[in-house]
Amino acid sequence: MNSVLKLEKVSLDIKKDNILEDISVEMETGKIYGLIGRNGAGKTSILSLVASFRKPTKGTLTIDGVDPYENEKLMPKVDFLYEVDYSDEYDTAGKMFRMTKRYKVDFDMDYALELMEGFGAPVDKALHKMSKGQQAAVNAAIGLASGSQVTIFDEVTNGMDAPSREYFYRQVLAAKEKSSRIFILSTHIVSEMDYLFDEVIIVHHGRVTLQEPLDVLLERGFRVSGPEEKVAQFTAGKELLSTERLGPIRSDMVLGRLSEAELQEIDRLYLDISTVKLQDLFIRLTEDKEGVE
Repeated sequence: MNSVLKLEKVSLDIKKDNILEDISVEMETGKIYGLIGRNGAGKTSILSLVASFRKPTKGTLTIDGVDPYENEKLMPKVDFLYEVDYSDEYDTAGKMFRMTKRYKVDFDMDYALELMEGFGAPVDKALHKMSKGQQAAVNAAIGLASGSQVTIFDEVTNGMDAPSREYFYRQVLAAKEKSSRIFILSTHIVSEMDYLFDEVIIVHHGRVTLQEPLDVLLERGFRVSGPEEKVAQFTAGKELLSTERLGPIRSDMVLGRLSEAELQEIDRLYLDISTVKLQDLFIRLTEDKEGVE
């Protein structure tokens, strides 16, 4: 079943503070969305609205045209997994899975146990006795096995080692192919997870400044490298995102798309051209004019 999640002109005020302003985003099943932004940008606030932890101060948030807030039928179809303090949690992962199964009918118990084995995490150990990585594996397993229509992972890999993170990424891709769901991944490890994203949503100072397919976003910029004078000649008048130098070699990151004439000029000047990485583009696109947050 195809579903659409919409935030239309959404704002959120907490006490006297304006946290989010005029947020408009649309997501659909079958895609993985990367929600990225600097610390304090408003990512978790957006996710808390989607998960119905809060209600928008202004605007509307709907799933298939219906407001999920305090909606008993829709709320179980949204899963919000994030880093939790389990220092006082004496239940085991197995018990948490059984409790989850009670209110999420699509929860796949066999898959959850298989995931825990893949993570190398115990099922019968109290959560407060687990390592941070094992606790993160429990959250990841719940989200993946839930089968929820909208599944949100907010920094869920915190504490995992590199092999566990890579296992999680593979399972997210497999889950996307297995069933029609909306996956939202919020992370600060952009360089590791960018290949997962179908679309990228950038949040900056409480506003969504961009929502684009990953391949389209990456076409916004390019890097050109070569001898100092020739690179400076080529990039003169263009919008530079950064300049790096190593001896006589200069490398400029440029915001913009290359025309056929510019490609020919690059060949004529014997310059090297390469695509930019999402993390580099994200950093530059979220810098304030003074370069300070």
